[in-house]
Amino acid sequence: MYELEKENLRRLSDYIAKILRPSLIKTFLTTHFDKEVVERILSAEETSVTAAAQMLLDRMCFLEEEGWFQAFLDTLFASEYTGLHKAIKDWDFGELEELNEHRKLLERIEPSITKLIKPSELLTHMNDCLKPRECEEIKAVDSQKGHIAASEKLVDTLLRSDKSNWFKVLKMALDACSCYQALDLLESNGGSTAAIGCGSDGEADSMTTETMTTVSFEFREETESEDMLMSANNMTVTETPSGFTGEYVRSGERKLREYQKELADAAEGQNTIICAPTGCGKTIVAVAICEQHLKKCPGRAKIVFLATKVDVYEQQYKLFKEHFSITDPSIKITGMCGDMDLSVRLLIESHDIVVMTAQILVNALQSGEVASLDLLTLILLDECHNTTGKHPYNNIMTRYLDTKLSSSTQSLPQIVGLTASVGIGSFKDRTEAENNILQLCANLDTRVIATVTKHLDELRSYVHTPEKDFFEVPERECDPFIRIIKNIMSNIEQLALKTFNIESLSNIQNREHGSQKYEQWIVSVQKSCRVIVMKNSEEERRICRDLCNYTEHLRKYNDALIINEDARTKDSLDFLDGFFEQVRNAGFDETERKLTALYDSQRPQLLRLATEGQQNPKLEELRFILEEEYHNNDQTRTVLFVRTRALADAMKKWIDDTDSLKFLMPGVLIGKGRKSNFTGSGMTPTSKKGVLDSFKSSDQSKILIATSVADEGIDIPQCNLVLMYEYVGNVVKMVQVRGRGRAQGSRCFLISSNKDRIMKERMNMQKEKIVEEAIVELQSRPDLSYKVDRLQRDDKARRDHVSASPEKPKKQGSYRLLCGKCKKFACLSDSLRVVQESHHIALDRSMFERFTTVPHKKPRSFCGFSKNKKMLCGDCKHDWGLIASYLTIQDLPLLKIESYVVQDCVTEEQFYFRKWREVTFAIQEFDMKEITPQTWPLRD
Repeated sequence: MYELEKENLRRLSDYIAKILRPSLIKTFLTTHFDKEVVERILSAEETSVTAAAQMLLDRMCFLEEEGWFQAFLDTLFASEYTGLHKAIKDWDFGELEELNEHRKLLERIEPSITKLIKPSELLTHMNDCLKPRECEEIKAVDSQKGHIAASEKLVDTLLRSDKSNWFKVLKMALDACSCYQALDLLESNGGSTAAIGCGSDGEADSMTTETMTTVSFEFREETESEDMLMSANNMTVTETPSGFTGEYVRSGERKLREYQKELADAAEGQNTIICAPTGCGKTIVAVAICEQHLKKCPGRAKIVFLATKVDVYEQQYKLFKEHFSITDPSIKITGMCGDMDLSVRLLIESHDIVVMTAQILVNALQSGEVASLDLLTLILLDECHNTTGKHPYNNIMTRYLDTKLSSSTQSLPQIVGLTASVGIGSFKDRTEAENNILQLCANLDTRVIATVTKHLDELRSYVHTPEKDFFEVPERECDPFIRIIKNIMSNIEQLALKTFNIESLSNIQNREHGSQKYEQWIVSVQKSCRVIVMKNSEEERRICRDLCNYTEHLRKYNDALIINEDARTKDSLDFLDGFFEQVRNAGFDETERKLTALYDSQRPQLLRLATEGQQNPKLEELRFILEEEYHNNDQTRTVLFVRTRALADAMKKWIDDTDSLKFLMPGVLIGKGRKSNFTGSGMTPTSKKGVLDSFKSSDQSKILIATSVADEGIDIPQCNLVLMYEYVGNVVKMVQVRGRGRAQGSRCFLISSNKDRIMKERMNMQKEKIVEEAIVELQSRPDLSYKVDRLQRDDKARRDHVSASPEKPKKQGSYRLLCGKCKKFACLSDSLRVVQESHHIALDRSMFERFTTVPHKKPRSFCGFSKNKKMLCGDCKHDWGLIASYLTIQDLPLLKIESYVVQDCVTEEQFYFRKWREVTFAIQEFDMKEITPQTWPLRD
C-alpha cells in the first residue's frame, strides 16, 4: 500500500529534507511513530535539521496503516508548509526548484549579510514568508545571543523556506529597514567586486573595511611561498631537511617531493581540483602538471596559469620563469597583468605558457579578441575556491560549460584548480558541505578531488599547522571621551532637525552611536535628502547641502568611536583632526564653520583624555602577548591581522610609541586605491613589495601589520606567530590566515572582546573538520559524476532562462544632473556618452564653468584614458569625478554617477543612482566623429 507515494518520497527526499523541519509537524510524528523513534528524530534535529528530516522520511517509507499519507499532507498544510504541501500533493517540485538559485546566493553571502542586518527590525516586514514560531525563535536567539546569531538563524530559516516569495519579501524588508549594504549584496549576486583589468577608480570612505565589502572572502587567493619553495625544494646537500627525499638539482629547478608527485599524477589528463595545505608547494605541483602536459602535447600545448591578484601573478610568473629557464629554456613563457597594452591572443599563440590575472582573460573573451577557450589546451586556476558567483574564474568557467553543454564538436582545455580549502559557502553539517563542494566541482567541470593520502607523513614533516588559542578581553569601562563624542553627535542631530525633520528620511530606529547600524542610518538619510523636492529651489539647495554636511560629520564621529573601540583614544582623535583639516581646506561654508567650531570647543578636553585617559584593555593584552613572545624568542616574526586600513595605521603608531615594543619596527601592508585619513591612497604593488622584502630579508622589521589584502599574499617561512585582532571570517579565510605561520612551532592567536567572534572562529575549526570528512566521502562516492552532471544541467537551464528574458528598456527623455550635495546644475543627460560600455563622459564644454579642478595625487592610465585631475563642484567642492584624456582627446569630464542627483526635465522628479548600471535612461554610445578641433582640442 502507498508504494507509489513511498517511491516518490525516496526519489525526492533530497528536496524535502532541505525544507522540512520535523519538530514543526510533531503531531504527525507522535501519531504515527512510537515515542523512542520520535525522540531520536527530534534529538537528531538539534545537530542537523536535514539529517533529522531524512531520518523521518526513511521511517515513513515503512508505514503501513491506512491514511498516513493524507495525514502527512494535512499536517504539512496545517503547519503552513504550503509550498511543500502543494509540491508533494501534485508531485511537482518545479516551483521549489526555482528557489535554488536564491538559496545558493544567500548561502554565498551569508558571512557578510549577517553582519549588516538586525533581524528584530526585519521580522515585522516578513510575516508573509515566516511562520510565527520561526519569528519567535529568531527573537529568542536575538535576546540571548545577539543580532549576529539571530541573523544566522534568520538566514538558516529562509534557506529552508518553501514560500515562493521569500526572496522578494527579504529584499522588501531590507529596503524598508534601509539595510542598503545588505540589499546591494543580494542584488549584485553576492557583492563581488573583483578587480577589473581596467577602469576608472572611485574614492571610498576611509573606514570602509576590507573584510566587509565583498562577500567576499571568496574572492581572494592564497599562494605558495616563493621563499619556502626556494629554501626547501631547491637546496644544497648541506641544507637537507629531515624527511626530504629525492635528488637535489641545479639552482632554479624544482624537485618534486613524493606527496607533490602524488598530487601531480592525480591530475594527469583529467579535470581536477588539487586540495592541499597552505605551504606545501602547490605551485610546484602546477609546474609539474605543465611539464607533463607539454610532453603529452608537443608543439601544440597552450597553457594559461591564472591568478586573481597582481601581487600573486608576479610571484608565480617569477617561479615559472626560473624553473623552465633551467629545465627547458626552449619553453616560451610570458606574463600579463593590469594595464599592459598587449594582444592576449598574440601572446597565447606565440608562447607555450602564459601567466596572467584572470580578468585579463575575461576581458579578452568579452571583447572577442579570444574567440573561445578552444585556443587553449590547459588552464590552471590558482585558489580555485573563488570559482563562484560573478568572480572572473566563474565567468571563464561559465563560458567553458556553455560550450561543453551545447556543442559536441568543440575541443576544450583541461582544467586544474589549486586550493588550500574547498570549505566554501555556508553549511551546518557534512551533507551541506558536500553539496557546496559538489557545486564547486560542477563549476570547475571536475569529478576528481586530489588530496595527499599515500605520503601524509612526508607532507606533515614539511607543513606545520599553527596551534590556535583565544584571548577574550573585557570591553572598555565608562569612557569620558566616548561621552563627549556622543554629546557632540546629539548636538549635530538637533541642528539637523532644525533644518529638516531628518527622522522622516529613514525608518531605522534604536540606532546607537558608534555602531554599524548608525552608519546604515546615515547612509539612508543621505540617500533620502539628496532627492528632497521643495517649491523654492534655492531653499531646496540650502537644505540639501546643510544635511549633507551634518550627516558627513556624524559619519566621521561614528567612525572615530569605532576606532576608539579597537585602538587608542589618541588614534581616534588623530582621525578627527585629519578630517577637520580636510574640511578647512575644502569649501568650508557657514554650516561647516559652525560644526568645526563645535569640535574646536571640545578638542582641548578630548586631547587631555587622549593623553591621560584609560588604556584600551585589548591593546594591553596585545602588548603583554608581544612582550612575552619576544622575551621567549627574540627571533619571533609576527603577522598581525586587523580589519581596516585606519586600524592598521593606528596599530603601527601605537607600537612605535610603546617603549617596550618600538624595537619591533612594524611594517604595514594594506590594499590600494581608497582614500584614508591615515594612509593616503593605499599602497602600490611596488610599495607592498618593498615592505614584504624588508620583512622577509632584514632583521629590522619583526612584525607586519596587515589587512585582508595579505590573507593569501604573504609567504614568509620564518613567520611563527599570527595574531588576529578582532579578525574573523569563514572557513577558507581561517585556513589562509592561519597558514601565514609557516615555521615549525608556529602559533595563531585570536584577540577579541566579542564573544560572537570567538564562537564563530571555534565553529570554523569544527567546520574545517567537516570539510575534510566531506572530501573523503565524495572521493569514494560512485554517484559524484552523476550529481555534478545534474548540477551543470540545472545551472545551464537557469542561465538560458535569464538570457532569454527581455531586458527592461531604458527610458528616453532629457534629464538634468545636479550636484549630489548642493543641487547645483552640472549637465544634461543629452550630453552624456558611454565609452567602452563602462566609462561615462560629458560632451559639454560649458560644464567647465560649473566645476573646478585640482591635480590628481596619483595620475595613471587605463583603457586609453589618462586621468590627471579631480573634478569638484564649483560651489560646494563636492567630488564630481575625474578630468581625463582619451586617446587624442584632452580634458574630458569623466563622471561618477553617485556624485549626482538626476532630475527629470519634464516631471521635475528626482532620482539617485549609486552605479551607472542602475540608471534608467538611455545613454548614447560615444562616436569619435563627434569630436572636431573646433568642439574639443586635440592632443599635440
